[in-house]
Amino acid sequence: MKIAILSQDASLYSTRRLREAGEKQGHEMRVINYLRCYMNITSHKPGVMYQGKPLENLDAVIPRIGASRTFYGTAVVRQFEVMSVFSVNESQAISRSRDKLRCLQILARKGIGLPVTGFAHATQDIDGLIDIVGGAPLVIKLLEGTQGIGVVLAETEQAAKSVIEAFRGLDANILVQEFIKEAGGADLRCFVVGDKVVASMKRQGAEGEFRSNLHRGGQAEKIKLTPEERSTAIRSAKAMGLRVAGVDLLRSNHGPVVMEVNSSPGLEGIEKATGVDVAGKVIDFIAKNASSSKNRDRIQY
Repeated sequence: MKIAILSQDASLYSTRRLREAGEKQGHEMRVINYLRCYMNITSHKPGVMYQGKPLENLDAVIPRIGASRTFYGTAVVRQFEVMSVFSVNESQAISRSRDKLRCLQILARKGIGLPVTGFAHATQDIDGLIDIVGGAPLVIKLLEGTQGIGVVLAETEQAAKSVIEAFRGLDANILVQEFIKEAGGADLRCFVVGDKVVASMKRQGAEGEFRSNLHRGGQAEKIKLTPEERSTAIRSAKAMGLRVAGVDLLRSNHGPVVMEVNSSPGLEGIEKATGVDVAGKVIDFIAKNASSSKNRDRIQY
């Protein structure tokens, strides 16, 4: 098969591992910088051009779209979909997951456990917003933040009001969520491929840090999920329409709650923590589902 990895940087761990895993299984792998692609949008012969040449005869693409490049990246993925090229994650699902508010609303509609969350536009409604989540301490998040950036723990209501007013003064969209104290600064990353959790790890925040992101000094270890946690992760990915996803959970007193569903989950942390060939699992999934045009519309799990 001919598989393209849509990535800005061929040297990134995740990109390299996907390429290695695909080549190991005998596939022709190519890394394409999606920002350098340009499109011929026409009904009779739609196409994607790269470095002056058309990208033709691809069997599948693996989108590794950066959060700040979602608009153009998903446009490229959508163009491949117009060309009937199998995409591991479809453009609509990527866009859906990148909008944190929309993501939470979809999960809530499906009855999936979430932290109590509030959202408002006007700063005049701050008191009501804080009351929704049960008061301080509470977590304030920028909708556009990634890797723990733009996430603040406000330990008092006055601190919360100050942070909310500051963010809104910058015309930033924010979410306010209850603080799950019993999680102890740890979360669970569940890597979902198809209808299975193929690997899972516990990420523990650094001393004095409530955010567990590995980019912020957190530590990771392999962990066994409960049946409820496994089911929650799979249902969350399915609700978003993602075939490959990183689902982040917290262990709360009222069961697992979903913090985020990531459409381009990193491989380095989870492969090193668990020893699982996650990249190989992704390539296996592609081989089963993109091997012929017949089953491009009938995903196999």
